[in-house]
Amino acid sequence: MGSPVSGTLAEIYLQLIEEYHVKHWIENGELAYYKRYVDDIFIIIDTRRTDDNIIKNRMNSIDNNLEFKITAETNHSINYLEMTIVSKSESIEINIYRKPQAQT
Repeated sequence: MGSPVSGTLAEIYLQLIEEYHVKHWIENGELAYYKRYVDDIFIIIDTRRTDDNIIKNRMNSIDNNLEFKITAETNHSINYLEMTIVSKSESIEINIYRKPQAQT
């Protein structure tokens, strides 16, 4: 951290992880959807094939120096970046999410 090349090296490493691990999970259907923005990852899983703890344990077993954390949806809704994503029966709804401001 702090070096001008840190971000580039982190991006290269995450792309290697995606190529050697995540790509396989997508191809075999364990991950229905996978998108990453910098270090924030959005995953949709097929709960008939796997669950979020299995995915988290697999991701955390790739490298002991990385820790992936899961934020599961609550009431069919999850906040990701500056969006609130709501899963409906046949679609999704996306709204703007603003983090609450700290009281001073």
